[in-house]
Amino acid sequence: MREKKIQFTQALEERYLAYALSTITHRALPDVRDGLKPVHRRLLYAMSQLRLGSGTGFKKSARIVGDVIGKYHPHGDQSVYDALVRLAQEFSTRYLLINGQGNFGNIDGDNAAAMRYTEAKLTSISELMLQDIAEETVDFIKTYDGTESEPMVLPCAFPNLLANGSSGIAVGMATNIPPHNIGEISKALIKLLKNPNTTVSQLMTIIPGPDFPTGGEIIDSNSLIKEAYSKGKGSLRLRAKWHEESLGRGQYQIVITEIPYQVNKSRIIEKISELIDNKKINYLETIQDESAEDIRIVLLPKTRNIKANVIIEDICKVSDLETRFSINMNAINAKFEPKLFNLKEILNSFIGHRFEILKRRTNYRLAQTENRIEILKGFLIVYKNLEKIIKIIRTDNDPEKKLITAFKFTKRQVEAVLAMRLRQLKKLEEKDIKLEYQELVDYRKELNLILKSKIKQSSILNEEFNNILDKYNKSSYEGKRRTIINNDYKTVEYSIDESDSKEPVSIICSHNGWIKSIKGHQDDYSNVKYKDGDKSKFIIQCKNNDKLLLFSSLGKFYTLNCSKITTGRGFGEPVSVVVDKSDNEEVVELFVFNENENYLIASTSGKGFIVNTSDLIASTRSGKKIMNLKQGDKSISCNNASGNFIGVISGDKKSLKFLTYKLSEIPQMQKGRGITLQKFKVGKTCYAFTYEKNKGITFNSSNRKPIPFNDLKPWLGKRAQAGKIQPKNLLNRLLDK
Repeated sequence: MREKKIQFTQALEERYLAYALSTITHRALPDVRDGLKPVHRRLLYAMSQLRLGSGTGFKKSARIVGDVIGKYHPHGDQSVYDALVRLAQEFSTRYLLINGQGNFGNIDGDNAAAMRYTEAKLTSISELMLQDIAEETVDFIKTYDGTESEPMVLPCAFPNLLANGSSGIAVGMATNIPPHNIGEISKALIKLLKNPNTTVSQLMTIIPGPDFPTGGEIIDSNSLIKEAYSKGKGSLRLRAKWHEESLGRGQYQIVITEIPYQVNKSRIIEKISELIDNKKINYLETIQDESAEDIRIVLLPKTRNIKANVIIEDICKVSDLETRFSINMNAINAKFEPKLFNLKEILNSFIGHRFEILKRRTNYRLAQTENRIEILKGFLIVYKNLEKIIKIIRTDNDPEKKLITAFKFTKRQVEAVLAMRLRQLKKLEEKDIKLEYQELVDYRKELNLILKSKIKQSSILNEEFNNILDKYNKSSYEGKRRTIINNDYKTVEYSIDESDSKEPVSIICSHNGWIKSIKGHQDDYSNVKYKDGDKSKFIIQCKNNDKLLLFSSLGKFYTLNCSKITTGRGFGEPVSVVVDKSDNEEVVELFVFNENENYLIASTSGKGFIVNTSDLIASTRSGKKIMNLKQGDKSISCNNASGNFIGVISGDKKSLKFLTYKLSEIPQMQKGRGITLQKFKVGKTCYAFTYEKNKGITFNSSNRKPIPFNDLKPWLGKRAQAGKIQPKNLLNRLLDK
């Protein structure tokens, strides 16, 4: 045996590529035609081979799993059982593919019982997906050990990919397709079949959005959902469904009846309970789980003065009562290649698959019909020449050869003639054969017409889709939409105030990003403790019902509720605990939110613009992106734009240049990169601020004299100029270093 030398990197690349392709095509991504991953397809096929139809009895899950791993899927039994369990869970799968008997887990996160204790069989929907598989409608391949055969894809008369969705992570790509309403999908298929030029926008009048098994409410605009469906990628906000129940005398409680998809109910309750115990939310008395088969989570407010929608708005920001569902519609196409599909492409792929199945089924039936017609022709020859044929069979040593020569029988015909029973030779049987022959001739014409006519094929598919629509109409349990889509939802502007008094507090934020709240306002904060190497950066005197706006170096604004910031004499907690700030984000500015105020924001690249505080409130912990930045760029300053002139300092440590001009040259924007404030060849923008012409530039420290406007005339210019060397230590004086 000769050894072949290859580069280690080459060998590694080849093997990793093989692994990656295997993971993508044979494990993590579903087929766009049947919406199944290999493990799910093998499960359904194995159960069909075990004759576990919807009308039969149940079989132990262990038996099913054993057949799957023994014949088709050479992986661990637990992974196969987990896949089986998921297809049988009403809170995981929108349209169940497996009917389970026993403990199959619950929405609280409890696991299913062991496979030896549970039983399963196929549902009627699974039978639809396996329909006509015996009629050579799909290709089969050898299993991993070559002893069995398995289908490469199921015929799938049910649009499973969109109906049930799919999720998975492969090497370098992932998929996360949400489930949808089958009635809406059927209507969209009918419309697209009739008019192939139908756009995504037109399809969305029928399919307005996902339909999750756990219900809930989608609170994103139609334009955002449309963008996700058009590109095949995006996200949407999904919120719990709730209502208010009166307790009499003005008292009420909030009852949550549906929670977002793939959210653990018990973890929601644990999280909110923890927040109540730690006094992070002071407006709730308690939370109770009164769920039985249906979800019923009860929130009891401390006072009737707070509106229920205000409480929900607030609590959604700190718990999974509101989540963001990422849409990533990656799937394997008919050529077994991974592809990002949009809504229309998925529907077209399913229609194309059904056309192919229809043609293959028709060809199979045509072949079977031709074979039977051939045999019946032979039988009719027998009845015309009965005595001669009987004589040949009785007397000739090789009757097969003699019959072929004498009567021009085919091989198949002569075999059928020789296998005929005597009772088939009676006169009545001849009439039946003639009748069957004529029926099959007519049927053959019909089959040929189907193969030749695209219109006929479309008509058959249209009937299929209409049958699904009729079966799963709005009045049926499966066809009723569960998820409400609220395209017009607007975030509630709220202020939770438990009492008439607004207590004064001081918010302390350090250079290293630790934040805390202390009661009252002080003249001296020198006794405030910080961690070693840390020091004060912001001290905000405000009220406990105030909201703070935090501007980060990544151009994001975060909203902080003063009542939720930890109190005490300790070091506090990282800002990243209060909001979802990343570790590489620095706190640029922190200030009290006041309505309709303007702020000037600037980046190190010399870009900037004016924003109004009404556009800065973030509805979630993840913040709101306001300033777009290029790679390597950072947001550097955020200052109140109450003046009528702007000052910008840019450059490097050796040469800092100052430029001042009218604030009216700076536009007001909701978000973006901004415009050039000051040009510079080296360095970066260090600071941008505004001031009043009649006051000049004032400083943080009272012992520093202001610079009157007249003294600033040498630096007066127009926007985007370079400016001149800054007045002595201007930047340090502004920052009070």
